[in-house]
Amino acid sequence: MTFVSRCDRGVEPVQRVEDGPWRVGVLFSSSGYTAIVESTQLQGTLVAIDEINARGGVLGRPIEPVIYDPGSDPCAFARCARRLMVEDRVRTIFGCYTSSSRKAVVPVVERLDGLLWYPTVYEGFEYSPNVIYTGAAPNQTCVILCRYLMRQFGTRFFFVGSDYVYPRETNRIMRNLIVENGGSVVGERYLPLWAPRSDFLALLAEVRSAAPDVIFSTVVGEATVYLYQSYADVGFDPKTTPIASITTTEAEISAMGADVGEGHFTASPYFASVTNRTNSELLDKLRARLGEGVCLNAAFEAAYFQVHLFAEALARAGSTHPDILRPFALRSEVEAPQGRVSLDPATGHAALWARIGKANRKGQFDVIFETREPVAADPYLIGTGRGSALCPT
Repeated sequence: MTFVSRCDRGVEPVQRVEDGPWRVGVLFSSSGYTAIVESTQLQGTLVAIDEINARGGVLGRPIEPVIYDPGSDPCAFARCARRLMVEDRVRTIFGCYTSSSRKAVVPVVERLDGLLWYPTVYEGFEYSPNVIYTGAAPNQTCVILCRYLMRQFGTRFFFVGSDYVYPRETNRIMRNLIVENGGSVVGERYLPLWAPRSDFLALLAEVRSAAPDVIFSTVVGEATVYLYQSYADVGFDPKTTPIASITTTEAEISAMGADVGEGHFTASPYFASVTNRTNSELLDKLRARLGEGVCLNAAFEAAYFQVHLFAEALARAGSTHPDILRPFALRSEVEAPQGRVSLDPATGHAALWARIGKANRKGQFDVIFETREPVAADPYLIGTGRGSALCPT
């Protein structure tokens, strides 16, 4: 494994031989304001690589990750991606959490002919032949969550988000869904990714004045902890006015405290509480390796299964060159911890399971709704995106 803690630090060149390891880039932040969740993506990636290498690698060759820490800075993501492709000579990159970092990296992989595997729930409305999207698209999260919340709690929503492209675009989609179903958005506020806890206390006073039925959060990173803790401090009750999100995972619940997170909702393809054989085996393996306190979440799971998708495609393609690998990748499927997943050749997005979870006192999510089969991604919401068949009654 080749590792540097920050992208700006130098590494000695590694000798490259024709039959040497399959070298791949890994770009997740271990520092900065989104490290709380990106560190789980890094862990999921490395666990999958270790599993594959323990079985003999791919075609007898191990996978060797070249890891950089972009420090939650989109500009650093772009620099690191370029360095991986130009200096380290890798073609495949696993990485990016925020849409800002993805949008910084996409032009790099397009210009230098690489392949980015992106394992994060996102706002949709994007396609690149140089990206494999394994995180959830809006029709796999927003649609079911909106319908459930309006039926259970009411029609008045207040949007609270971090100030960058993903929250603003996701809230645009949610606003359309809410209004189309007879609801209203009674407030919409954005705070910087690095906003302190005091800013959220002030914001929640404004939320209280608007008297919403639901607070819809697109806050990410450590600011998520501040939002939920401030919510508890000002005396909101999740039984009547919950926070609902598609980004709050077990990692953020652990950081804020299970008592603070209890009663709030998340829509996601995966929760650690999902019951199937693949998930149970992974949990047992990780507990034996890392202890009982191991925290799995959707970010870990997508980063984990996309490496297995890559390995399956690589075994058939025999090359990491995107023109050779991508057609095989888009015909790949694996038994993931969330259930069977596959990639759509038309969109480059994954068919994923749609679930709603309610956080409990143990810091986990009780699954209160799930589809009977994977939901095909509809990143432009032009087909099944608003279909009632996906929505819980």
